[in-house]
Amino acid sequence: MKISASILAFASVASAFAPAPSTKTTGALRMADVPVDEKTYPSVNGWVADPSKFCAGLPGSSFPLENFDPLNLLEDFSIEEIKRYRESEVTHGRVAMLATMGYLVAETFHPLFGGVIEGAANSHLDQVRDVAPPFFIILTVAIGACELLRAKIGWHTPPSLSGIVDDPNAAFGARLLDQYYPGDIGFDPLGLKPKDAQGFSTRQTKELNNGRLAMIGAAGMIVQEQITHETIAETLKHMF
Repeated sequence: MKISASILAFASVASAFAPAPSTKTTGALRMADVPVDEKTYPSVNGWVADPSKFCAGLPGSSFPLENFDPLNLLEDFSIEEIKRYRESEVTHGRVAMLATMGYLVAETFHPLFGGVIEGAANSHLDQVRDVAPPFFIILTVAIGACELLRAKIGWHTPPSLSGIVDDPNAAFGARLLDQYYPGDIGFDPLGLKPKDAQGFSTRQTKELNNGRLAMIGAAGMIVQEQITHETIAETLKHMF
C-alpha cells in the first residue's frame, strides 16, 4: 500500500510538468484566424471599405442583378484595386451619359461653327477639324487639365509610389488615396450631393446604373452609325 501510494504521488507530481494535450475547438475563433496587421480604412461619404463585403461594400448593387460579377473579376482583388475599377467605371459612365446626350442633341441642333456641322455624329469631329483646327488644341488642353486635376485630388503622387511598384496592391503603379471616394472630386456646383450616408449611397447607385446603361447605349450608337453612316433619327425612321 505504501508503495502504491508513493507511485501515485510521483505520477501526480510528474503530470503537473507534462504538456497539456491539444484540443480542437469547434466554432471558436483561433488566434491564427485573427489578422495581425489588418488595415483600417477611413469613413468617406459614409462608406468604410470592408474586404468581407461584395465590392468592398461600395454602392451600385441593385435588384434584380445584385452582386453581379459573373466573371469573378473582383475575386482576390485588394481594396485599392476595387477602388481603381470603380473610379474607372463611374468616370466612363459619366462620359457615356454626356456622349449619349451629345449624339441625340448635336445631330438635330448644331449652331456652333457656323452651323455647317451636320450628318452622323461619328463624323462631327472630323468636320470640326476641317472648319476650326485650333479647337482641337483647346480641347486637348482642356481634357489634360481635367485629368491632371482628378489625379491631384484622388491619386498618390509618383514619388510616394516608389518602393511599392512590386506591391500587388499598387494597382500597376497607380493607387487612389485612402481618403478619396472613387469619382468624388468635389465638383457639385448645384449642391445636389446628399449630406447623409444613405442618401449618398442611393444617389451613387442611381448614377452608376444610368452610367452603365449609357455605356451600352453610346456603344450601340457609335457602332450603328459606323455601319449605316446615318443619324440616329434617320435610322429610327426605317423602323417605323
